[in-house]
Amino acid sequence: MQQLSTLAQWRSAANDARRRGRSVGLVATMGALHAGHESLIAAARENCDEVIVTIFVNPLQFSSPDDFANYPETVEADLAACERWGADTVIVPSVAEMWPHYGERETTTVVVPELSEQWEGAQRPGHFSGVAAVVTKILSLTGESTAFFGEKDFQQLAIVRRLVSDLALAVTVVGCPTVRDADGLALSSRNVRLSESGRARALGLSRALKELSSAPPLSADEARSAMKRVLNEHGVETAYAQIVDSDTLRALTPKDEGNARAIIAGIVDGVRLLDNGPVTVVSAPEESHAAGH
Repeated sequence: MQQLSTLAQWRSAANDARRRGRSVGLVATMGALHAGHESLIAAARENCDEVIVTIFVNPLQFSSPDDFANYPETVEADLAACERWGADTVIVPSVAEMWPHYGERETTTVVVPELSEQWEGAQRPGHFSGVAAVVTKILSLTGESTAFFGEKDFQQLAIVRRLVSDLALAVTVVGCPTVRDADGLALSSRNVRLSESGRARALGLSRALKELSSAPPLSADEARSAMKRVLNEHGVETAYAQIVDSDTLRALTPKDEGNARAIIAGIVDGVRLLDNGPVTVVSAPEESHAAGH
C-alpha cells in the first residue's frame, strides 16, 4: 500500500492505474475509520482493480472552527486499517494542500440547489456546500472511477449523485448499505461520544425504523407519527423524522404511495445522530385527508 500526500501524486497514481488498464475504486473518508468504512473498501475491492482511499477532514463543511478542531484524528490507526482492508493507495493531504488559501479568502464551494437546502442543510447552513466542494475536488482529482458512499448519510449520497449527474463527471456512484452494531445502532465516528445511557437512548433511531419495516404499510403521516413516538419513548431529542422521496428528498404527503425513505436526525448527549431506511407507504383514506386540514 502506498501513502501519498500531494494532489500531483494523487492524480498521477489514478492516471497510472488507468493506463495499466486497471479500474479505479474510490472511498472518500474523513478518517476515524470503522467497520462502515471497511464495508465501503470491501465493495471497492470486490468491484474494482485498484482501490484508492482518501483521508481528509474538510474544514469547509464545519459550522465553527471549534467543531473542526475537535474532530477526531486517528491517522496512524486509519492507515493500518486501510492496509488490513486491502487499499492500494491512501491519500492523506493537508488542509494547505487541498485548500491553499483557506483562512485567507473565501474558498470556492459547490451548491446543489434544493437537495442541500432541506433537512440537514436547513439546520446546518453551509454544510453541504462544503461537502459538495470537497467531493467535487476529490472526484476531479481521481478521474474516471467508481466511488463508494454509505447510505447512512442518505442526504449526502443524494447530493453526490446529483452533482455527478449535473456536472457530467466520469464517475459511477455506488451507495452501500448502512453497517450496524449488533444492537442495531448505525456505525458512526460520533458514537464514541455517547455515554452508556446515551447509547441505550440512541437505539431509538434504529428501533423507529424497525417499527416501520415490521408494521403493515402506513401512510406518510402515520409513519412519521410512529417514528416520533418511538424516538420519544427512548428520550431522543428529535430534529426531524420524515418520510421523503428517495431522489428529491421532498416530504411525502398523505396521498403519496410507493417506495420512499424514512430519514431521522436525533440528538443524544449533545451528539447529532443520523439514520434512515427504505419504507413503503400507502395513500391514506380520503377521510384522513380531510381530517388533516
